[in-house]
Amino acid sequence: MTYGDKERYSRQILFTGIGEQGQQRLLSSRVTIVGCGALGSVQAMELARAGVGHLTIIDRDYVEPSNLQRQLLFEESDAADGLPKAVAAERILRRINSGIGVRGLVEDLNPSNADDLLDGADLILDGTDNFETRYLINDFAVNCGVPWIYGAAVGSYGIEMPVMPGRTACLRCVYPEPPSGAQLTCENAGVLNTVTAIVASLQVADALRILSGAQDHLIPRITTVDVWAGAVRQTEQPAADPDCPACVRHEFVYLRGERRAPISLCGRNAVQIHNSTQPLDLAQLKIRLGAMGEVRANEFALRFFHTPFEMTIFADGRAIIKGTTDPGVARSLYARFIGN
Repeated sequence: MTYGDKERYSRQILFTGIGEQGQQRLLSSRVTIVGCGALGSVQAMELARAGVGHLTIIDRDYVEPSNLQRQLLFEESDAADGLPKAVAAERILRRINSGIGVRGLVEDLNPSNADDLLDGADLILDGTDNFETRYLINDFAVNCGVPWIYGAAVGSYGIEMPVMPGRTACLRCVYPEPPSGAQLTCENAGVLNTVTAIVASLQVADALRILSGAQDHLIPRITTVDVWAGAVRQTEQPAADPDCPACVRHEFVYLRGERRAPISLCGRNAVQIHNSTQPLDLAQLKIRLGAMGEVRANEFALRFFHTPFEMTIFADGRAIIKGTTDPGVARSLYARFIGN
């Protein structure tokens, strides 16, 4: 640790729970944040300021005006430019702390790339908006023995839970299957920026305990908050399910890609389609789609407007279709304008 590090992180070093040794551990740590929305942007900002030495931000989406109410890392210019969140996050985090390594990846975490994208992480933070991706993270983490921290928020309610493979229950012990039926989302229930900031900060607090070497002080709990009702509740995590398909039977169906489908994006009235077998030439696609509607492009993606839909298309074959939450409609639009 340099003299500059000791000065920069002096107030954190003075905290007895971390100290100089803990700060050195943080500077040597590698954290991967999956999703850089309301939760992930706060996680990234707090970890960068805390001096976590290497941050990888994985996000498939781009910044738009409706994000700015709660995604505290981004600015109006990022939305105006349609920057991918991972790109905008990397630029801003490098300005916040030039002494750490930051890597922003414009990627959709999926079974085919999970091993490559998550490899080397000392800890994984959940900033996602769907259970399919969380189950994928859980499969990878349990299989590789990497701690990760689950978090979610909608409306005024949020939940946080650390997962320590081999020590605590995993996500599928607590939620064996995704919630069924109609669910509250940011799209139909809204969300307060105060609850997303609280949940993200709870995740970071647990991350700092783990990374600084104080994980023995981490009590496995599920924390829920409701900022509108002014309620906070903590309950002990249940014991690992003796028949858990992930941490007991090691049936990693999400990591093997046996349960993958188009994903409706929380709060976006949008569906993501991923066709990784069809890399795209965006320059050629821009010419073709320009004859059918308005096209805007930057170095990262192409945006095509076909009223009432808006399609953001990436070179890896992935597309976000805005204007529907129906995967069937999204598939049809993808096939019509991009190809099968």
